[in-house]
Amino acid sequence: MSPPSRPAARIGLHSLAPVPGSRRPRKRVGRGEGSGTGKTAGRGQKGAGARSGAKRRVRLEGGQMPIHMRMRKLRGPNMKKSMPFEPFRTHTQPVNVAELERVFDAGSEVTPELMRARGLATRKGVPIKVLAKGELSKSLTVHAHAFSAGARARIEAAGGSCEVAES
Repeated sequence: MSPPSRPAARIGLHSLAPVPGSRRPRKRVGRGEGSGTGKTAGRGQKGAGARSGAKRRVRLEGGQMPIHMRMRKLRGPNMKKSMPFEPFRTHTQPVNVAELERVFDAGSEVTPELMRARGLATRKGVPIKVLAKGELSKSLTVHAHAFSAGARARIEAAGGSCEVAES
């Protein structure tokens, strides 16, 4: 026969307590040499930090050059190196003429979707720019967001055409 079970203690505001070991008493400094934090009370020997009313500023770096003075100070959106986070830089993904030659057949219509399907321009939502690296011998109608002058000349010299696609 099992012993009779005791009724569970009611939980309420009167019985709430922190988990044992989660709360520690505050460090009482300046209470004698034997405490470990006596005499100078953890402030070191002399200097501004040892004085009463001492404030340690968050951005103070001692004698080191402060971070706001170490950062570059070129202004304006025009130069690529002028703004640290470059919010005005335009990003494109390149597709070379040689890759168009390798992947597509003569007379085909090349669209951004078709390039993405064939593995040329895989980054989604980034405009495609056709560049002039390589040779082109096939006549292609190329739709892209941008063309370099050399790429446009090579595509048209091969009997193809360049169409600027809408973003």
